[in-house]
Amino acid sequence: MRILKRITVMLCIVLFSCQDKETKPLHNVNDFTTLENDLKNKFGSEAYYTDLTIRYHKEKGNIIEVSVSENPESLKMEQWTKLAGNWDQISEILLEAPEGTKVIDYMFQLDKSINLTELGKLVEKSRTHLVNTKKLKNSVLYMALISFPKNGDVSKAEYQVFLKPERGWETVTFRYKIDGTLIKIN
Repeated sequence: MRILKRITVMLCIVLFSCQDKETKPLHNVNDFTTLENDLKNKFGSEAYYTDLTIRYHKEKGNIIEVSVSENPESLKMEQWTKLAGNWDQISEILLEAPEGTKVIDYMFQLDKSINLTELGKLVEKSRTHLVNTKKLKNSVLYMALISFPKNGDVSKAEYQVFLKPERGWETVTFRYKIDGTLIKIN
């Protein structure tokens, strides 16, 4: 009987620890590195993306939304959402590129031009900025996204970080260039 109780307790600990990762907002480099690894495991390390958005909802936890293609030449992409640890395909997209261009020109790959570890660093930097300038010690990641330009110009791509105080409605937006240079704070 004691062994059964121990196993039950251990299972509960494992389940609750896994649930915590899904329900707590991403807020540091390790969280974003884990997310990048999760994306690579799900879609492959050579997958191409046009959109990647991370949202946090207090009751639902982290919501990850991506538009991804494992083979851009197929002119097909899929939109996926991860909620409560489960990936669901939302839709399929047929792609077209303007004459003289390729669809791949409008996409990014993780660890090539876009790096989620860098995005994690920028979330930490943004949170530190709020502590130092507004004395907001408990800001929470509301949303982070990669804004990739529709014209395919990688130099215009941005990381955007949206933070909210733990209590209150004001959202502070940080926009960064891909190299981590701050563009603007709203």
